[in-house]
Amino acid sequence: MPIHFRNSPVNEPFILDSIGNHWSQDRVLRPKGYPLYHYLHTEKGQGVIDAQGKTYTLNEGEGILIAPYLHHTYGKNTETWLTSFVTFTGTIDSSISKIVGDRQIIFVEKEQGALISALIDSIMDDWNILAADNRALSIRCYCLLMHFADSIHTRSLSGEPLYVQYVEPVIKEIETHFDSTELTASGLSEQVFITPQYLSRLFRRFLGRSVYEYLTAYRINRARELLVSNPRMEVQQIAGLTGFSDTSHFIAMFRKVTGVTPLEFRRLN
Repeated sequence: MPIHFRNSPVNEPFILDSIGNHWSQDRVLRPKGYPLYHYLHTEKGQGVIDAQGKTYTLNEGEGILIAPYLHHTYGKNTETWLTSFVTFTGTIDSSISKIVGDRQIIFVEKEQGALISALIDSIMDDWNILAADNRALSIRCYCLLMHFADSIHTRSLSGEPLYVQYVEPVIKEIETHFDSTELTASGLSEQVFITPQYLSRLFRRFLGRSVYEYLTAYRINRARELLVSNPRMEVQQIAGLTGFSDTSHFIAMFRKVTGVTPLEFRRLN
């Protein structure tokens, strides 16, 4: 049951935090989710995943990508459940949500799953070489992410009129003006001429979180990038650059989302 963990600082745009295959999977309960995007794939047997109020059965060759901090549990549904898995991080890992079409969960069917599984196996086979070459490993990591970008599940939102009319413009506004302390859920709803309550319902329907939760998570992700890429920048400055007018509030929200303070996060990375 081989497994490898990242053993160097996060200096690449995308990098694997952990990877493994041929793993005899135990039951996992994560009431607060996992702090990174992670993918779980069935090699043999069958597993069951409960996430976001839905139950997914992972048959042989199928997989599932789960977004950070999303409550989920999983366990085997057969006597043996062998899995492979990867977890993603990087200096710009906040852009992964955009790569995967802002989906909280992506179920991967067998055809796509076979390609992803083969890439995981090839990374495991070449680990001794890749572990000494972060750039090469980062490229492999990016290739993995692109398989999720190609999934039919990430393209389906473009055919949803309500998403295109209301949610997509708000996401673009958040990405452009997240650093403004004036940006609020109420103000964003006014820009698309609907009530804040209705906009949040649409966000929950399509993205699994409210407008406020999405905006906060986006700001925190950008703060994570700044903490790693600018090690001498003060926390107060990072708070201001990511739309927080109060440093204490920024630290509290950062800890709520990531489980650690900004300075602890910087030390860990």
